[in-house]
Amino acid sequence: MFSSLKLRQKSPVAVAAAGDSKPDEGQSVSQALFKQWMAEHEKMLRHLICGFEAKPALQEELFQDIALNIWQAMPKFRQDAGVKTFVARIAHNILVTHVAKSVRTVKTEHGEQAYHQQAATDVTPYQALDQKQRQQRLSCAIRQLKLEQRQVITLALEGMSYQEMADILCLSVNLVGVRLQRGKTALSQLLKVQEG
Repeated sequence: MFSSLKLRQKSPVAVAAAGDSKPDEGQSVSQALFKQWMAEHEKMLRHLICGFEAKPALQEELFQDIALNIWQAMPKFRQDAGVKTFVARIAHNILVTHVAKSVRTVKTEHGEQAYHQQAATDVTPYQALDQKQRQQRLSCAIRQLKLEQRQVITLALEGMSYQEMADILCLSVNLVGVRLQRGKTALSQLLKVQEG
């Protein structure tokens, strides 16, 4: 999916990465690094996006916007945090801005595509349908949470530690724990209502 991204502008990373080499070589080095980052973190980014936006077309637009912002921010990467944290922070800033611009929460459409496809090698069609429905219910419930809860829940589902979440959201570790606990409680209640 990320291979469709076109890098139309030269990034300042090219100059820094090039050192004594020619600018074209620096550009290809930074493009290779960008492609590596996107390949390693595309799945996480898509999961985060799905937690904030229901419409597939808008999800793709947000992914492209995040990718562009990652490209533009590469020169600012100081390696004081991991690449995953750096990429997730950029994504969260864009997603929070997206939510802030929305007047109200986007409701899930009946024809929503699942954001996470499982290998169906030894899964029956009934099991695959059940899993897809559970994923859709979870995505719908996550989008109904308060923004602060949605942030920590989507990051926790990606396996982020409390410290990584605190770094991404610029919060204390304790506050991350409080928000995560409240988010889990609210999510559990929403899922019970959906099942009811």
